[in-house]
Amino acid sequence: MKTLLMILGLSALLLANDAASAYQKCASCHGATGEKSALGKSRIINTMPKAEIKTALKGYQDGSYGGPMKALMKGQVATLSDAQIELIAEHIGAQ
Repeated sequence: MKTLLMILGLSALLLANDAASAYQKCASCHGATGEKSALGKSRIINTMPKAEIKTALKGYQDGSYGGPMKALMKGQVATLSDAQIELIAEHIGAQ
């Protein structure tokens, strides 16, 4: 039982580190906790529900979402996998 709890705890810690790593690229514009309006043009992302964050990131990828920073964001998220999008949305939602 102790071993299982240790494995689960370690997995949670590694997942948190992966989420923080995935979010690093976003932090320069959106702030460390998603508290900033990126370049004064975006919504404050840490107030968005996880599902909306995922929809926005996938929409930026396929070009179906976005306002004035649509082209910039498309480039930022183009290489993200579904798993990375999930981690980023989870990380922002946890702030």
